[in-house]
Amino acid sequence: MTMRTIDLAASDPAAVAGLLRRSPVPDEAVRRRAAAIVEDVRRGGDAALRAAADLYGGGLAGGELRIPSRLVKQAARAASPATVAALVDAADAIRAVHHPQRPVDHTVEPKPGVEVTRAWSPLRRVGVYVPGGLAAYASSLLMSVIPAQIAGVGEIVVATPAGPGGELSDALLAAAEMLALDEMYAVGGAQAIAALAYGTGTIPPVDKIVGPGNAWVTAAKLAVFGDVGIDLPAGPSEAMELADATADPRIVAADLISQAEHGPDSVAVLVTPDAGFAADVLAQVDALLPRLERADLIRSALAAQGLVVVAATVDDAVTFADAFAPEHLSVQTADPEAHAARITNAGSVFLGHWSPHSAGDYATGANHVLPTGGLARAYGPLSVEDYGSWRQVQRLTEAGLAAIRPTVAAIAAAEGLTAHRLSVDLRFEEEP
Repeated sequence: MTMRTIDLAASDPAAVAGLLRRSPVPDEAVRRRAAAIVEDVRRGGDAALRAAADLYGGGLAGGELRIPSRLVKQAARAASPATVAALVDAADAIRAVHHPQRPVDHTVEPKPGVEVTRAWSPLRRVGVYVPGGLAAYASSLLMSVIPAQIAGVGEIVVATPAGPGGELSDALLAAAEMLALDEMYAVGGAQAIAALAYGTGTIPPVDKIVGPGNAWVTAAKLAVFGDVGIDLPAGPSEAMELADATADPRIVAADLISQAEHGPDSVAVLVTPDAGFAADVLAQVDALLPRLERADLIRSALAAQGLVVVAATVDDAVTFADAFAPEHLSVQTADPEAHAARITNAGSVFLGHWSPHSAGDYATGANHVLPTGGLARAYGPLSVEDYGSWRQVQRLTEAGLAAIRPTVAAIAAAEGLTAHRLSVDLRFEEEP
């Protein structure tokens, strides 16, 4: 397998910095076109949504926007017992991990008679985008909906594209039936994000949009942000393997390609202090690909987005990994605990030989909706807290206000905002 390789120590620092300056939507043309699709749907409603489905795909075979409950129930019956059992097991793990995340209100009293409460409440209506089309992501439905249910969101709306023939995945719909979802729409891409954000004749608007997607979905989420809330820019999947010669090259190769099979824009990076080990990993990639159904897609992803970084030392490799801020980071070194402790910028970290990305994608209960494009520097995994909002509630007594009156007066004078001071002073003056 041929992947772009750089020697970190011998590389121009500006070129290395260029690798680190990333975005979940690096193509400006995609941003512009996604914004145009969003505007078309905002103005045109259902008609524009159907036109986009005709042009880009993602609609049901019969042309319906809302997925009928009969299809959901039929799919739940058609799904294999093994699939249903796996979905139940995954859902149980997700609930176990996410239940403790529900925020707790708290109150502090910085001064006697001054009380400030931070109160959290769930959102009213949330739109969940679930990728689809060539692949179906029942796991993403579980990851996005279960935290919303734990949060107590009033209305959960799902948008997911149908496959090329206008069909929907039995596994996806079985998961929807298991979660008792009753509002689902067969729409995908940037047009789905626009419909959720602004509403159409059929789809009422939501207050926030969550869920992963490709570059078009992510660009559309960024385009509607401000008119509606979004969770995080979760674009095309990324895998980084931080490994030294103590790791098994066959296992590292398997982890590297596990995320590359999502699509041709999936990022796959190996960072190692050992050039010989890197060559062994690439040889193992070649050996494993013939066993995989999506081998051609993986090859194209690795050719376009694959990268091997050879560092002078393992410490330099750790520093690069942290600066890259990957979505998924596997640490397979002689001391994975110590090296991972130095990582502050990563969506989800997997420690050691027995911790593959796939375990987190499906079964550990950790959320797999993660920041991409370097945004793990500022965002974390999707969580229960993303489905609510905080308020500050302030209560003051007369004595409490009197105690902070000099502070208000001094700062108001320094800022030249005398009406701020007046609003306090008047409370202590007798009416004329």
